[in-house]
Amino acid sequence: MASKSGRNQNTDPNSRQARIAEMRRADQIRERRNKAIAITAASAIVVGLVGFGTWVLIDQKQAEERKQVAADKLRKESEEIRKKPVEGEQLWDAKKLGRNHVETPVKYEMNPPVGGDHHPRWMNCNGDVYKSPLPEVNAVHSLEHGAVWVTYNEKAPKADVDKLAATVGKTPYTLMSPIKEQTGSIMLSAWGKQLTVDSADDPRVTQFFTKYVQGEQTPEPGAACTSGLAGK
Repeated sequence: MASKSGRNQNTDPNSRQARIAEMRRADQIRERRNKAIAITAASAIVVGLVGFGTWVLIDQKQAEERKQVAADKLRKESEEIRKKPVEGEQLWDAKKLGRNHVETPVKYEMNPPVGGDHHPRWMNCNGDVYKSPLPEVNAVHSLEHGAVWVTYNEKAPKADVDKLAATVGKTPYTLMSPIKEQTGSIMLSAWGKQLTVDSADDPRVTQFFTKYVQGEQTPEPGAACTSGLAGK
């Protein structure tokens, strides 16, 4: 038989209330601990995101600065190249080259022509590579817009033709076509300027492009090189 004192302990209201209070305190402690853990974790995530975002912004800024430095360097190098004459180039007085728009045949004093009266419609020269000869009167109009015209004859090695075609293809305000009757195997022409080379690897090719694609010799800088005549 249970003792009287034991029955009193099990049924004592004060004991039950004490246990309930203790359980509540334990729950409160556990809840505060969980909240602290959640706040700490959230803070860590926020700090991590802020840190990652800051790193991304810094990296983007550094990338932009590197691009700007490279662009400034390229611009300065191009300016220096434009100041130097191209060794071996032929020059014509731009003031003596006609600029009238005509729809009749024009006889040019040089081949390929580097300027003179020309057709009202230009050849497309947005990096266009033509496999067939072009009407001179239309190509000359492209030169007036600041294009460089690359021409070649049967003496030009195929590797050189392919390399020049790749360069023209990625360079706005340029065009390329064959001219069987020209004296040099590879010739580059701009308005009033012309250069003959034997190889696509001649460093003067790059110099000619840099100096005369939309160069100071251009009578109509910024004029269109698209929406003109398309050849084959």
